[in-house]
Amino acid sequence: MKPATTQSAAPRQEPTQYLTFSSGSETFAIGILCVKEIIEYAGVTEVPMMSECVRGVINLRGAVVTVMDLAARFGRPRAEIGKRTCVIIVELEEAGEQHVVGILVDSVSAVLEIAPEDIEPPPGFGARIRTEFIAGMGKVKDRFVILLDVARVFSIEEIALLQAAGTSAE
Repeated sequence: MKPATTQSAAPRQEPTQYLTFSSGSETFAIGILCVKEIIEYAGVTEVPMMSECVRGVINLRGAVVTVMDLAARFGRPRAEIGKRTCVIIVELEEAGEQHVVGILVDSVSAVLEIAPEDIEPPPGFGARIRTEFIAGMGKVKDRFVILLDVARVFSIEEIALLQAAGTSAE
């Protein structure tokens, strides 16, 4: 007779794929499932009276796509445009509607698989960005990657509120 083995009732979760990229000196990641594509930065059309974090708009195959500057979104100076500057096109759902937004980043690194057991909760304090923007801290080799909560970072509703506050102050 074999001894009884105990098994966890929870199924083992598979690693999730994340797109890693840099903004300033930090490495961030977002879930690959919300990424539509990555395009080379080729300039944007500025729109007057937009929030500081909105860099402008681009024409993506006939659709107008808002491009947000990740550094400015986090309250830092706007990103400097360089040779490796990219726009990550993401698709978000907010209030039952699909939105496509571009994220201006310094460079795109790689797609990594991060197992659920290698993801720590966001720090309670001390982060240089708002903690509600952080979905977790992914352990990759001997360093941490900041996993962003895309829906919160690029909330259309919050950006609209920021824009309204910015334009009413002028």
